Amino acid sequence: MMGTGILYITIKRRKLIKQRERFFRKNGGVLLAQQMASSSRGVESSTKIFTVEELEKATNNYAADKIVGRGGFGMVYKGVLPDDRVVAVKKARIVDEKQVGQFINEVVILSQVNHRHVVKLLGCCLENEIPLLVYEFVPNGTLFHHIHNNRGLEWLSLENRLRIATESAGALAYLHGAASIPVIHRDVKSTNILLDENYVSKISDFGASRLVPIDQTQVTTLVQGTLGYLDPEYLHTSRLTPKSDVYSFGVVLAELLTGRMPLLLESEEDKTLATQFVMAAQENQLFHILEPRVMREGSSEQLKAAGELVRRCLSLNGEKRPTMYEVAVELEVIRNNGK
Repeated sequence: MMGTGILYITIKRRKLIKQRERFFRKNGGVLLAQQMASSSRGVESSTKIFTVEELEKATNNYAADKIVGRGGFGMVYKGVLPDDRVVAVKKARIVDEKQVGQFINEVVILSQVNHRHVVKLLGCCLENEIPLLVYEFVPNGTLFHHIHNNRGLEWLSLENRLRIATESAGALAYLHGAASIPVIHRDVKSTNILLDENYVSKISDFGASRLVPIDQTQVTTLVQGTLGYLDPEYLHTSRLTPKSDVYSFGVVLAELLTGRMPLLLESEEDKTLATQFVMAAQENQLFHILEPRVMREGSSEQLKAAGELVRRCLSLNGEKRPTMYEVAVELEVIRNNGK
């Protein structure tokens, strides 16, 4: 009888191993290995392959009270590793070939990025039915939430808005030019800017991002991005450049200065904040759309400079937009003018 029990356990264990190997292949494990092998740097030593058991234990078997975010992609759970590190575990809702590609893309990109204002990827798990990504935990939610749902918070001063904008612009400039391989984020928006315990910004969600060749221009077969933030030139030509991120970042800047949503569904004439902001700037009506607190705290010179920078970022002609590096430098100057 004992021999039968041992045989049963052995067979069950082998089935589990085979199942996990099958999930590993289905979830792009082979593709990931190939991508990493062809990468100039490969996986950073800090990027770990987690087991199913480690992440189940960390999240209390994905308990409902561990959910810290949800969206079309699936769920994000708060977890605690054995070394007491707090992590965010991103679990996709369903898995298809497109999602696996985005998952692998995010691992490849973030394993090569090391910047204090980019969310850090700690590792992934491929042996589960649904692949998982593990990040550092960023506790204070999204910039979008603080702009639109937390009006009146003392910390959300003009100085802090400009600081967060400068930090985020610097991170995007790094991705465009200083990373080992240039990266175009392709989905810059206020929900993809997270805030840590000190309200320091972290750029997140690189599933749609693209590693780009040296000429930094790419024709894509599928336009990706979010309505309200999407570069019109990229939408019409499918030609992706770093200036596409600049346009999207211009919308984030407009959100920070006006407190308004990127899509203005209640307005018949101006459906987007981008259109409304540019028209206000061109008609010398900028001060009519800025948030009252921003108006109170900023000097006329400072606010005009910020408004002009946003207008240039939102140019319909990508060549007329500044680079992200130029945006970061100008934002630092605008911040200092208010001190």
